[in-house]
Amino acid sequence: MVLLVIDIQKGITDERLYNYQEFIDNTARLIQTARENDVEVIYVQHDDGPGSGFSVGDKDYEIADQVAPIGKERIFTKTVNSCFGNPDFVSYLQQTGTRELMIVGLQTNFCIDATVKSAFDRGYKVIVPAGCNSTFDNNYMNAETTYRYYNEMMWPERFAKCVSTEEAERLLKTISCLNRHKMP
Repeated sequence: MVLLVIDIQKGITDERLYNYQEFIDNTARLIQTARENDVEVIYVQHDDGPGSGFSVGDKDYEIADQVAPIGKERIFTKTVNSCFGNPDFVSYLQQTGTRELMIVGLQTNFCIDATVKSAFDRGYKVIVPAGCNSTFDNNYMNAETTYRYYNEMMWPERFAKCVSTEEAERLLKTISCLNRHKMP
């Protein structure tokens, strides 16, 4: 299993997000649990292209400090909603034999949804922890309705296993225990 942290970038990580503080706290807790249990944490950043203000070298493009990578944690860049649009990311998952993705990040109705569905279409087991993705109000739904639509109606039992943050922590710890038992 890999913990996939998507687009939690400075330009969009603030109080405008639905349940902002809970989102940050839950996500940071899962990242820490993954690290403590030797579960790989992979980061993905969205690049809107040069001159957009949200591209390599721009402050808004950088990963938010509250969840920033440490050490040699991998970072991939994408230019489309789904992480699977980056061939290096796809190749890396294939090389490592990863078949389970726990997905957290931004935004629920864009890059998280696209990645959840792309992963499902490729045969990955997808786990989405509650309170670990978020989004903004839009012209059609407020942020809470958007969050609930995907997390409570669209993904469960279709594209992903949606679990509590506590269950996600247990899963990360279980994976670690299973990995230790496989070592010679």
